[in-house]
Amino acid sequence: MKKLKNFRKLTISEILKEKGSYIKESLETIKKIDKDIKAFITINENADILPGKFSGVPIAVKDNIVTKGLRTTCASKILENYIPPYDATVVKKIKDAGFTIMGKTNLDEFAMGTGTEYSSFFVTRNPWDLTRVAGGSSGGSAAAVASGQVVAALGSDTGGSIRQPAAFCGVVGFKPTYGLVSRYGLVAFASSLDQIGPITKNVEDAAILMNVISGYDPNDSTTVEKNIDFTKFLDKDFSNVKIAFPKEVFGEGIDEGVAQKFQEFISFLEKKGAKVQNIDFPELKYAVATYYIIAPAEVSSNLSRFDGIRYGKRSEKDGLLETYLNTRSENLGPEVIRRIMIGTFTLSAAYYDAYFEKAQKVRRLITKKIEEFFDDFDFIVTPTSPITAFKIGEIKDPLIYYLMDIFTIPANLSGIPAISLPFGFSEGLPVGMQIMGKRFDDAKVLGFARFIEKDIPKVFPFEEDEK
Repeated sequence: MKKLKNFRKLTISEILKEKGSYIKESLETIKKIDKDIKAFITINENADILPGKFSGVPIAVKDNIVTKGLRTTCASKILENYIPPYDATVVKKIKDAGFTIMGKTNLDEFAMGTGTEYSSFFVTRNPWDLTRVAGGSSGGSAAAVASGQVVAALGSDTGGSIRQPAAFCGVVGFKPTYGLVSRYGLVAFASSLDQIGPITKNVEDAAILMNVISGYDPNDSTTVEKNIDFTKFLDKDFSNVKIAFPKEVFGEGIDEGVAQKFQEFISFLEKKGAKVQNIDFPELKYAVATYYIIAPAEVSSNLSRFDGIRYGKRSEKDGLLETYLNTRSENLGPEVIRRIMIGTFTLSAAYYDAYFEKAQKVRRLITKKIEEFFDDFDFIVTPTSPITAFKIGEIKDPLIYYLMDIFTIPANLSGIPAISLPFGFSEGLPVGMQIMGKRFDDAKVLGFARFIEKDIPKVFPFEEDEK
């Protein structure tokens, strides 16, 4: 019983020191508490201990990353019975390293959303308050880690889908530089933006996982050959770094409590010896609009394969076109259909120049501006999200959902590394702070985050229940 209780707080590095297995404890914990949290779409009842350095370490995988023999649904009705015949590259890597996959975690359908409210199956609940969302789209992964059901999880991040749920659930979420982690076996959302990354209880575990999942992959032509040790700077003193924050952070839409925590974060960094300066980033206001033209355009292309003919659920009608239309209208959710429609519109011949081409130009402008900032500064910091976790069903307007991504989207548009780090609470709910670094400075971003994390007390949502 003591081993089961202690398991929920354990990290990868702690399990390595113990040289024990926690697969049984993880499965027991999932069966005991996931009926309330609903982090998992599929539980791996036949989870085995695998050989390797990380043997006995239980991990979860977001359900848009394919797993051989284990159902992969993307939280969509169209794939609800799809069992892949192969493993994604990252899945093969974690298995080869000895990690055991305990199950597939919930997400917004095809990773399009901000709170798993667009999952076709159910909403994942925040371990800190079961009436609130866990964030999205990797809400299931973040909730599974925060509640102690698994030690770590993999998510995907297209516009903030690792970092925002990590912030909402009070854990660490890391989006690597685009191209460092293979996307082979990740069901594509927006191919120029998607990146797989870790969600963990601390920064060290994120770095450990990055050492496992990163690397060149001949199956993904966007991967790069970089030999990076992501744990290299975990013990480095970052007291003299130069940090920038956009003054636009304090604009309209940010919660008063989050703004206050960000002020505290700036003061905290200054006390740690960092030189912090505000910067003008007027292009930030165009980031959301740019993203929501480019991403749906890529969605329109990538999701054309889900037609009910080759694989997935089919809603048969008389004639091929009718079968296509019926299959997609019956088995794709409202947000997915909305983005397909937007993307198809902006890619049409009449509007391509006015929307898609212009958005690509603004993307280059935003990227250039961020690169210029890094000529003078080591890191850029913002809150991860302008708000804390909202109540389930509270938000109805998709535009409000989209605007929540304002701080996370720039890292995806420019392909740079970014991490969300827990930094206290606002009205009892976790607040996350985001650190962004130069392309391929991932190890430094992780090192700086660890430098900060050492002075932040770690609190878990289940500690009150254990007293």
